[in-house]
Amino acid sequence: MDDLERELGPAEVLEEDRVSLDSTMGRKKAKLPVANPMHAVTPKETGFHQSTRVCLEHIREALLHHRWQEAAEYMACYPQMLEDSTNGTARQYKELTWKISTEILHHHPNSKLEDYNNIYERMKHSGVRHYLMICLEHSFHLLLHGHIEDAKRQLSAAESWRYGRESAAQLQRSKLIQAYRSLLDYILWSDKKFAHCGTEDPDSGDNQDMHNYFRQASVNLKGILKNSGVWDPFILSYVEMLEFYEDHEEALQVLNDYAYDSSFPPNPNAHVYLFHYLKRHDASEKKLMKVLKVLHVLVPSHELMLEYSSLLLQSEKKSDIQKALGVVLEMLDFACWRNNLDVWKRLKAIIQKLQLQGDCEDVVLGKMATRKDWWPALHFTRFHASRDSEENPELMEVKASLTKILCPDLMLKYTAGQVTSAVQT
Repeated sequence: MDDLERELGPAEVLEEDRVSLDSTMGRKKAKLPVANPMHAVTPKETGFHQSTRVCLEHIREALLHHRWQEAAEYMACYPQMLEDSTNGTARQYKELTWKISTEILHHHPNSKLEDYNNIYERMKHSGVRHYLMICLEHSFHLLLHGHIEDAKRQLSAAESWRYGRESAAQLQRSKLIQAYRSLLDYILWSDKKFAHCGTEDPDSGDNQDMHNYFRQASVNLKGILKNSGVWDPFILSYVEMLEFYEDHEEALQVLNDYAYDSSFPPNPNAHVYLFHYLKRHDASEKKLMKVLKVLHVLVPSHELMLEYSSLLLQSEKKSDIQKALGVVLEMLDFACWRNNLDVWKRLKAIIQKLQLQGDCEDVVLGKMATRKDWWPALHFTRFHASRDSEENPELMEVKASLTKILCPDLMLKYTAGQVTSAVQT
């Protein structure tokens, strides 16, 4: 819709409207502009340009009010702007025509796949500026309708497409095309793998096809790590294939590079994928904690922090128990965890272990020093006591047993007595 507004241009205030405003507002200059009539003719517009401009305005109105049939009827006339060669104006309307047409088809109740194909093919051959991105979008649409082979053919054709001197933008889009084409190879590989698992013949045609798709996909998926970015689905697909063929060394190298290469943007998912892979293959607790330590810095509220605290709690080092306390308290700093019974049970277990070590009070007070002003309002009000007693009595019991330890200097209202008095009132 922003493209429509830009093409229609800024509104101008007509002289008679300005005079009317001045008289109404005591001859004061209006602070807001008054929109000009929709079909105003400018000196530079020919009759052809004016008619197409009016057509675009009607399309905009139809889109705004979700009148898709009306928009489609007007849109059937608008592409004649693509034939206009005066002053090179056709180029600016190509992307607009492409986006509006696909938007109408997406919402029109009677749209068919053939309609999409016709629009995409026409727009691809109307110029080269958006060829690669139109091919990519076309393949997405085919993929959504289950036409995986057709989608791959679209990307394969785009992958080999070249025009003039390759610009930086064209090179970047070509790499994106290659990545998605490889992702489609992975999808086809997955289908063949499923079929292969149902047969006992290792030399079946499905098995050979599966290997072929793996080789095709692995070439570009392996090269993805040469380009900085967030490539989660591509990395997961490549690792799954490597894991299937038991190439664990390569899979682990890929995940390590994705997680720790400084040229990539910080990505919590990369560390989650590495952790799950290591856990699947029975890695040592030391390696698991190393991964979760980095994830804790990036996302202290992540659900894996509960597992991180469990690993720390199993250690006999005092420093690890104190780290576990900090990890769980940081989880409870976020409202999404304040009603989670497992997190509060973990906090209680950590405090009990600290009590056995004899340095519980100082450690807990140190961790709670910056929280005592706002934690009670987050966890220990009369409202929380009333709600927890009704919805989760076990949670209330655990929380109530920790109030004096976490906030020893405060008179908290999170007690069974407060709930009883509140009910009586």
